[in-house]
Amino acid sequence: MHSAPGIGFNGDLNMAPFIYFIEREQGSTFQDVGMYNGDSLSVTGVGQPEDVSGLDVTDGTLPILGVKPVLGRLFTRQDDSPNAPKTVILSHAYWQRKFGSDKTVVGRAITIDGNTREIIGVLPRSFTFLDNYDAALFLPMQADRSKTKLGNFSFRGIARIKPGVSLNQVNADVNRLLPIAVRAFPAPEGFSAALFEKVRISSSVHTLKRDVIGDVGNVLWVLMGSIVVVLLVACANVANLLLVRAEGRRQEIAIRSALGAGRSEITAGLLTESFVLGITGGAIALALAFGALRILVAIAPTGLPRLHEIGINLPVLLFTLVTTLLVSGVIGLLPILKYSRIHVSTGLREGGRALSQSRERQRARKSLVVVQVALALLLLICSGLMVRTFRALANVSAGFADPATIENFRIYVPETTIPDKESERVLRMQQAIADKLGSIPNVSSVAFSSQIPMDNHDSNDLVFAQDRTYREGEIPPITY
Repeated sequence: MHSAPGIGFNGDLNMAPFIYFIEREQGSTFQDVGMYNGDSLSVTGVGQPEDVSGLDVTDGTLPILGVKPVLGRLFTRQDDSPNAPKTVILSHAYWQRKFGSDKTVVGRAITIDGNTREIIGVLPRSFTFLDNYDAALFLPMQADRSKTKLGNFSFRGIARIKPGVSLNQVNADVNRLLPIAVRAFPAPEGFSAALFEKVRISSSVHTLKRDVIGDVGNVLWVLMGSIVVVLLVACANVANLLLVRAEGRRQEIAIRSALGAGRSEITAGLLTESFVLGITGGAIALALAFGALRILVAIAPTGLPRLHEIGINLPVLLFTLVTTLLVSGVIGLLPILKYSRIHVSTGLREGGRALSQSRERQRARKSLVVVQVALALLLLICSGLMVRTFRALANVSAGFADPATIENFRIYVPETTIPDKESERVLRMQQAIADKLGSIPNVSSVAFSSQIPMDNHDSNDLVFAQDRTYREGEIPPITY
């Protein structure tokens, strides 16, 4: 990721091919650099024709992520070279759905966007390309260095840092390379190198976690705080119940002491009961968590990155076990400290029903009740604030009127099916489609667009007005 203060891009300027080539060839802090971009692909010749989501990647992109194919191989530098034979790699889900998990699929041909491509590999089931769960096909980008020009910030970049290299060193190295990249490639028609120097492109390299996870970590910390408060409320409640139960067993403890049970035996008995209660509750909580997690994944709410990778694994089980033992020990301490040293004669005298409770016992119970009520009140206030925030976010304007009445769909026409001299056929076809849609009852308007608002399309392109002449070095508006 790069920044361009000259045009107001502070850390969110995409990768461009001219930067990619220089960083890969002359960089000293990266093991390798990759570039990728989303794609919509038309597949024919295998069952019913369909439009699937894909990714165009350079040969280093998948190895940088550490993926190893279950069948075949990954792209090589030869596959990614211009005019090389066209190849494709299948995702595991697409391989199962389209080819029935046929292990002889490697080497077969498939027609994508009118071009025949050879299947060279299948990715593992566990692999998901960052946060793109729908990518079915991976194609080599085959960028031509000899035809590359300045600009075209429409790609995403990824790199693996060499061992022992810090982010500060990486940013310093990329900043060293950027002026070299600007001087190494020609400016596109109608532009000048001075324009690219004026935008002041600089490095803004950050960890991959920031792109994949985003700021959801702050939300999870708030949720964790709420869970801790609930846990404390439950602990106070259980401790109070154990204290009451221990008070009812004062005479039993006194009798056991009179029969020869020492303090260690009585303490061990009370502590064992607390641990059994806690472990049983933890096991029930794990079962409920497993069921709730299945429901959460089935609902698949937006805003939770890598939702399908959330699961109950060994670290979760160990954390649950440690937390259960710790909480069980803490809530079992109070009755142990109060009643494990009961004097025999005192315990027997206080065994009668009519005996009133001492101020000391009342004070302990009231303290637990106060703590429980205070934590519950805190949780109630925080929940109210979260509900109010959610309602406020739900009422934020989408930026256009009546979003519930807007429908969108995609149409893709492969370039190979329309010769350059007949490109106007696409415009006529689009106009015919718009006219037919507009004739449907209750349809008020129809429009075609290269992208729609809030579709996560982040191409950064210049916008030129046809009726305006731009001075050399003048920066036109930028799309975000």
